Amino acid sequence: MNQVVTLTPNAVAHIKKSVEQQHAAGFRLAVKKTGCSGYAYVPNIVQEGKEQDLHFQIENLSIFVEKEAVNILQGTLIDYIDQGLGQSKLIFHNPNAANQCGCGESFNLLDE
Repeated sequence: MNQVVTLTPNAVAHIKKSVEQQHAAGFRLAVKKTGCSGYAYVPNIVQEGKEQDLHFQIENLSIFVEKEAVNILQGTLIDYIDQGLGQSKLIFHNPNAANQCGCGESFNLLDE
């Protein structure tokens, strides 16, 4: 279970640009209990991962995934879309999510 998530080329380009601009080490993804559906994604550009994080590379981009979130995030595809009018965002296609709230910021799990 080395690579928990995958990224589209658009997501890789966007995250790499952010990492370079912030002179950071990479991208970290975690989840927290919150929102109208139960969990929320917590993506961050970080100076370093946490000791317990799962760490892997995608196209020379360091990815850190919170250890406690590995089962929740396994198989997730991250995309980056431009919605026009200066609105763009990361989109998470998580096969473990039963559904998402209307804003797409939170989700619940299939087995809950």
